[in-house]
Amino acid sequence: MANPSTSPRSPRSSLLDRWQRQINAGELPEPEDSLPLRVMAQALVVVGIIALDVAAANAAEATGRSFWAVPLSILGAVWSWQHRRDRNIAMKFCLAIGMLISLGAFFARLVGELNDTRLVLAELLVQLQVLHSFDLPRRKDLGYSVVIGLILLGVAGTLSQTLAFGPFLLLFLAIALPVLVLDYRSRLGLVTQVLHPKNLQKTLGPDLSTKRLGLFFLAVVSCGLVIFACLPRLPGYQLRSFPVSAPVEFQGEFDGRQVINPGYSRGPNQDAEEEGGGGQGNSPAEGAGQMDPTYYYGFNTKINQNLRGELEEKTVLRVRSQAEGFWRVLSFDRYTGQGWEVSRNDQVTNLERPRWSYQFYLPRTAPLRRHREVIQTYTVVSDLTNLIPAMTQPDELYFPVDKIAVDPEGGLRSPLTLLEGVTYTVVSDVPFRDRAALGQAGTNYPALVERQYLEVPEAIADRVRSRTEEIIAASPKPLTNPYETSLYLAQYLKQRYSLQPDLPFLEAQEDLVSAFLFEYEGGYPDHFSTALTIMLRSVGIPARLVVGFGPGQFNPFTGLYIVKNTDAYAMTEVYFPRYGWFAFDPIPGHELTPPSIEESQAFSLLRKFWQWVAGFLPSPVSGWLSRVFGVLGQVIGGVIAWFLQLLFRGWVGLFAGLLLLVGLSFLGWLGWGRWRSWRRQRWLAKLPPMERLYQQLLGLMAQWGWQKRPSQTPLEYAETLRQRSHTSGPQVANTANDIIHAYVSWRYGGRNSEDISSLQARLKNLKRPRRSS
Repeated sequence: MANPSTSPRSPRSSLLDRWQRQINAGELPEPEDSLPLRVMAQALVVVGIIALDVAAANAAEATGRSFWAVPLSILGAVWSWQHRRDRNIAMKFCLAIGMLISLGAFFARLVGELNDTRLVLAELLVQLQVLHSFDLPRRKDLGYSVVIGLILLGVAGTLSQTLAFGPFLLLFLAIALPVLVLDYRSRLGLVTQVLHPKNLQKTLGPDLSTKRLGLFFLAVVSCGLVIFACLPRLPGYQLRSFPVSAPVEFQGEFDGRQVINPGYSRGPNQDAEEEGGGGQGNSPAEGAGQMDPTYYYGFNTKINQNLRGELEEKTVLRVRSQAEGFWRVLSFDRYTGQGWEVSRNDQVTNLERPRWSYQFYLPRTAPLRRHREVIQTYTVVSDLTNLIPAMTQPDELYFPVDKIAVDPEGGLRSPLTLLEGVTYTVVSDVPFRDRAALGQAGTNYPALVERQYLEVPEAIADRVRSRTEEIIAASPKPLTNPYETSLYLAQYLKQRYSLQPDLPFLEAQEDLVSAFLFEYEGGYPDHFSTALTIMLRSVGIPARLVVGFGPGQFNPFTGLYIVKNTDAYAMTEVYFPRYGWFAFDPIPGHELTPPSIEESQAFSLLRKFWQWVAGFLPSPVSGWLSRVFGVLGQVIGGVIAWFLQLLFRGWVGLFAGLLLLVGLSFLGWLGWGRWRSWRRQRWLAKLPPMERLYQQLLGLMAQWGWQKRPSQTPLEYAETLRQRSHTSGPQVANTANDIIHAYVSWRYGGRNSEDISSLQARLKNLKRPRRSS
């Protein structure tokens, strides 16, 4: 029987032994022993993870998905510190398996969320960071953790829709500054291994003093705010992949004719399709009544303007848009005497998108001339109707439901109500509002437009027409086209009629426009738009009523428009041949025309940031500053315009402009040199006499081409000048040598030179022969 101890080993065991010997013979990585660096690097990771979860929760993407990673990551960092000098082969093997499992789970989740992969990728990164935290022996590994924390913070910034992200950004910066200092000290071999809580400042050293870090922090934040405010907002998502919520399945038959507004009440015998309601709110569909305080009454196929009451303010949308605009919802063509309705509600068009894409291509509803593409992303904060807000002339819609409907007036409808957390994107081709071109559009209206948008009830037609013509005739200048007429009538209603919050109910047969113009001389805000629409129709100008949301409050830090239900109101849209529909706003306190792409400029963020700051200042102060900035803007703009006109005046203008530019550049260069010289003289005046003499010597030698390198000590520099004495001359070398030795004795030996005045005289005399030569 063979002796087991002497039996030959199997090839597998010998291979494993060979691998084990190679591993043991390998050199261990140099561990990082700076405990403060490890603690603060881990703090950056924790801040990044928490910021990601808070931002995702505020954006209605998720809540609490990654908080579990905080304690596990800290546990891994502690384990890595304790085993930083070990090989940890078994742990690395387990970490590799864990990473493969995380990768598989990532691909499984990716299939269901192809519309927006940011959160899925961030979750994968969090999982990999937790695994990575168990293997942090080297400084380079800590650097990876810091970068992961920075990436998580960046993803949180793209998801954030509120200022809740701001404190985490400041906290990350406050921690990152000492991390950079500690990392640099570790590279130089200055490692702090132990933290003394009672004397932390002494342990970390002067480089990490609170005063110095505070100054750096304020400087970085100030520079960042300036860059953020002045950064141009150039138009264009370059990638055609837009934020959209996860797919929502709709069960049942989609009836695009129905509008679901929970604010409208339904009686027991009322058909939802007929009423256009479908809710259990407070607003009756007709007759006198109180409006629902939650849902705007105008989002319906029929609106009742004999309602009274006010909305209770709440945020309903967050909008990220390339330009400020009116978030259009619905328009009405038929006036009913006390409200409006969509007369062609049975002519809606149902659209269905392919299963592999979230994109709907929308039909054109009006002619399109000069326009600009504007991309908007909407996030629903509070439940809305099934009407989809969008900027005028939507061309593409990226929506989570596979079916939508488009009405003849261009309104978009979803099969389901827009619930909290829904995100969708609209690409609109917004037309430019060119006053001169619209004034020349003429009155050659299509037959359909005349038939649909010139209807006025016979009972009030003559009286309203007479009143409108009387107002037009009283204009200071002749109104020769529909555009100027529309502007004048809208402005007239703003100034002549007033808002009346205590307006009584209309009688059953009483007409709203007639009561507004001749009896009450005012009314609710939306009554102004109704009156303007009927007045325009009475004089042959096609008009309709449009409802939607105003731009809302712009937040310059998040770049989002915060839209509330109280921002909803109605305006008048007027048709212009070859150009389409353009809105006019007759409501007192509103701009005459809604904001559009004319307000979109590359540096519009700076203007909006100033408007946001001015809101916190007293009116006299903000008014004075606005006038000052306005004058400066006019002066600077005038100078730039004059210079551009000079350049385009032929060859003579081009030559004169270039000559002027060269002359200004030369004067700027001279001024810069004088300013630097003045600053240096002020700096030298504050130095001790010996330090000032030494710095003057260095400056003189630098002018002559013998500049001191930062790595040289003063004595090494003196030796360099002595070796160059054959070119500089013995007088220069001896004077420089004496000044440098006197400086070293004063700076490092504490001995004041007794002949400093003679050294100053020698340095002064040193310049004279050099200048003459």
